[in-house]
Amino acid sequence: VAQKDTFLAFAMVSLMLHFHWTWVGVLTTEGHKGLQFLSDVRTEMDRNRVCVAFVKIVSSITVSYFSAMQKHDILTADTSSVNVVVIYYDTDSLNDVSYNIVQNLMTWKVWMTNSQWQPVLDGRNFILDSFHGVLVFSHHFQEISGFKNYVQEATPFKYPEDTYLFLYWYKNFHCSFSESDCALENCIPNASLAWLPPNHFDTAMNDRSYNIYNGVYAVAHALHAMLFAEEQRPSMRNRQMKMFSPWQLNPFLKNTQFSNSAGDQVNLNDRRKLDSEYDILNFWNFPEGLRLKVKVGTFSSHAPHGQKMTLSEDMIEWSTGVTEIPLSVCSQSCSPGFRKSPQEGKAACCFDCTPCANSEITNETDMEQCVKCLGHQYANTQRNQCLHKIVTFLAYEDPLGKALAGTALSLTALTAAVLGLFVKHQDTAIVKANNRTLSYILLISLLSCFLCSLLFIGQPNTATCILQQTTFGLAFTVAVSTVLAKTITVVLAFKITAPGKRMRRLLVSGKPNFIIPICSLIQLTLCGFWMGTNPPYIDTDAHAEHGHIIIVCNKGSLTAFYCVLGYLGSLALLSFTVAFLARNLPDTFNEAKFLTFSMLVFCSVWVTFLPVYHSSKGKVMVAMEVFSILASAAGLLGCIFVPKCYIILLRPERNSLTGIKNNILSVRKKPSYH
Repeated sequence: VAQKDTFLAFAMVSLMLHFHWTWVGVLTTEGHKGLQFLSDVRTEMDRNRVCVAFVKIVSSITVSYFSAMQKHDILTADTSSVNVVVIYYDTDSLNDVSYNIVQNLMTWKVWMTNSQWQPVLDGRNFILDSFHGVLVFSHHFQEISGFKNYVQEATPFKYPEDTYLFLYWYKNFHCSFSESDCALENCIPNASLAWLPPNHFDTAMNDRSYNIYNGVYAVAHALHAMLFAEEQRPSMRNRQMKMFSPWQLNPFLKNTQFSNSAGDQVNLNDRRKLDSEYDILNFWNFPEGLRLKVKVGTFSSHAPHGQKMTLSEDMIEWSTGVTEIPLSVCSQSCSPGFRKSPQEGKAACCFDCTPCANSEITNETDMEQCVKCLGHQYANTQRNQCLHKIVTFLAYEDPLGKALAGTALSLTALTAAVLGLFVKHQDTAIVKANNRTLSYILLISLLSCFLCSLLFIGQPNTATCILQQTTFGLAFTVAVSTVLAKTITVVLAFKITAPGKRMRRLLVSGKPNFIIPICSLIQLTLCGFWMGTNPPYIDTDAHAEHGHIIIVCNKGSLTAFYCVLGYLGSLALLSFTVAFLARNLPDTFNEAKFLTFSMLVFCSVWVTFLPVYHSSKGKVMVAMEVFSILASAAGLLGCIFVPKCYIILLRPERNSLTGIKNNILSVRKKPSYH
């Protein structure tokens, strides 16, 4: 008659999931039912990602022996980290397991068990009771009307043939035996089982009593059906007494189905039994050995998903010393921003929490993998949310943009002032001596160099991306080729000691000035090839700065870019070499030395630029290129023109024919050491 525990494992695992218990131990009996329950509960726990912390299978003989020795611990040191333990009881003999647990005062555990569990009833130490707060899954049944009154009215005087009542009365109601017939005498008057506390005798019906009640009625219904069937046979019409064998009742028992007095359907056929329903009982402990089972929830296997279990958490009394819902996990949950990393050789519930990498997040607890943010997003500091990146560029509003733009405009104004100064004093000796035409070309090209740096600041577009590189390449080519022309002119003027008519015509006609258009035409050809094959274009850099998408100009063809830069570097190196060879020529205004130093500064800037440029990203890369343009152009302006402006403005006496003659005489009087 007893219902099978088909859904007991499912019900227990549902309670584990409700309280997020993922690290649970299992203690069961040795036997068919115990092993079947172990298989069922492990399957359900694996399916719901609840880990089995340990499994202990004990037999009644072993437990009884070790309980007698009082030295064996069923729950050993390897189980101490588990706060929730499932105990499956099969027979009454396994109360020895309860005894062992009580002896070890395991008061911090949460015990989950089935209805076969029976508490240790002889103790009074309710504070240290290991089973205070145990959760019991009992088959649901309706209260049988009149059962409690029947039990309360039962006495050995009313049922003298019941030897159990006879001995129970003697033990609990201070009775004595008469010497003549061993009858009970001197008992407490009008004694009743209802007077006894629940830990001695509980008059309420439990599932065992319910099953016995249904079993008795099932046998009665089966006998009635068997007798009725026999009554219908012709042989019974003779009214002869017939004896029945017990096996003849089995077919009728299997087909017996009826409603008991509580309205519950009773069916002894396993294939037609209804789905299981469980009451979840909480075991409360009180002083003086009083104990109480309180219904705190129900489980119904045929209820809709998500509604199978109802629970009143505020009514649950947990184990001694526990005031909140206890935790039973192998590892604490990984909060958002972390992912689970399995611990080698351990269960899946045991893991480490590893922070997500850059641009990866987890927005839920206990995620196994981090999710990568999209290209236009980035992970916040907590790594639990992807945020949209801010689109930016080297703008005029930025402090760096303001500084570079201000420097460029200042140098442009300074260059324009120098050009104006040279135009104003174009007929003076120093302007004429330094090749007035080439000086004008150099100053105008430097103006273009300073102004082209402004193309790198502000929001890029297709036009500015193309103009940045072409203007930069052509302007600096004109400037460097002009320096080369000035240097060659100085060398030809002072190295030729006795020039003939052909050399004189070459210098007077200004043929060295043709170096400028020839060099510029070569650079223009390189730029045209660059723009025709793979020109610069607008690009975005989402990785240079955290949380920003930087709009930059992509060079397009890096090969073409380095060809333009390499050609410019070759011109600069050639100019530096020629100027270096002519640095000691005895010209009036030390022009060769100034040209040498200017090209040294120019080459130093761009040699330093290359490694720094490749190691920087985003706006810093653009700012580095702008800085190199301004620094190299400022080096040319300062080294070549500042000394001349000094003479024009502060030493006008040297800017005349008399001053030049005096300077020449002083140079000739200097002793020569080479």
